[in-house]
Amino acid sequence: MRCLVVGAGVAGLTTALSLVERGATVEVVDRGSHLGARSCSWFAGGMLAPWCERESADEAVLRRGLAALAWWRERFPETVAAGTLVVAPARDGAELERFSRRTSGFDMVGPDAIATLEPALAGRFSRGLHFPHEGHLDPRRALAALARRLAEAGVPIRFDTDVTDFAIDADRIFDCRGFAAREQRPPLTPASALRGVKGEMLLVRSTEVRLSRPVRLLHPRMPLYVVPRADGLFMIGATMIESEERGRITARSMMELLGGAFALHPAFGEAEIVEVGTDVRPAYPDNLPAVDVDGRTIRINGLYRHGFLLSPWCARRAVAAAYGEPWEDHE
Repeated sequence: MRCLVVGAGVAGLTTALSLVERGATVEVVDRGSHLGARSCSWFAGGMLAPWCERESADEAVLRRGLAALAWWRERFPETVAAGTLVVAPARDGAELERFSRRTSGFDMVGPDAIATLEPALAGRFSRGLHFPHEGHLDPRRALAALARRLAEAGVPIRFDTDVTDFAIDADRIFDCRGFAAREQRPPLTPASALRGVKGEMLLVRSTEVRLSRPVRLLHPRMPLYVVPRADGLFMIGATMIESEERGRITARSMMELLGGAFALHPAFGEAEIVEVGTDVRPAYPDNLPAVDVDGRTIRINGLYRHGFLLSPWCARRAVAAAYGEPWEDHE
């Protein structure tokens, strides 16, 4: 089968690699100038946390995301399987109780266990939730690793290429353009209408804080997560703004992200701000991804804030559709 994948974000690359693993001949095109240039995946947190996400997501996110950690560890060995720690200041203990009621797969931990899991947080929090079966990765390194795997398999990625300018000679076309797909395909029904959800993030570097896993700090107004990366870097994120505006972070969001990080550990007050990033995530009204078949085109979209968590499931389902296999077997 000859396949063209449109879009080199996480949905496109996981789909392309899944097709290669099935023996298909694959080509990838992307309108950006280089990997990550036009992809909201570049600004993702990279948390593989299906149990935590259940706090604010449909049960399908948990079910479909369970296999993500194993998928990524097999193809990106830098994936870390150290779980997730959720904490809250003493005054926000009700938020921790609420989080625990809406999730599962955790151990309730006290101050000694928190200090063992994350020595940098010793003495700062009296209670927390540890989700031991979750993981995380660096999205940029993961995307680069998938691109290398595709290159080793002889799959070209043509950048600066719009699908409308490309001579399509393929049995199947996989549209993985995310929010950009809305420009050329009006919704068939209200349920198929894409909307933009802006996410904002900071990358900071600290030599004083060490974390081994993502830490979520609960707050009734703006819960926040801090994800450790290599070389003392930390990704700080939280925002979900119903907006289609790209490329601008508000002063309020900047202050809240920094304030939340400072509340987690005061040493973040001395951290170096390395990068400020923002982009628009594609979402359907139910905040669940969809895989739709339209003739020879298979559309994968609506991954919302779950790109790295749900892209392996979306890829499996899209490949099953391409080969005419029952989707129920891939639920």
